[in-house]
Amino acid sequence: MDFINLVSDMRSIVTLISMATFIGIVLWAYSSRRTSDFEEAARLPFADEEDLNKTEGEPRHG
Repeated sequence: MDFINLVSDMRSIVTLISMATFIGIVLWAYSSRRTSDFEEAARLPFADEEDLNKTEGEPRHG
């Protein structure tokens, strides 16, 4: 196998890995389990400082 074919194969592999990563991120972002977390994050700019202090003690693990 010469160098040109090796580079071409590597480009194909990197393209497939990148596409799989992108599809995985899209599926993660649009999954129904994440909806409540994203809605909470969307409300953060409107939250009062007291509300933020109440939730600081509770760590959120994904």
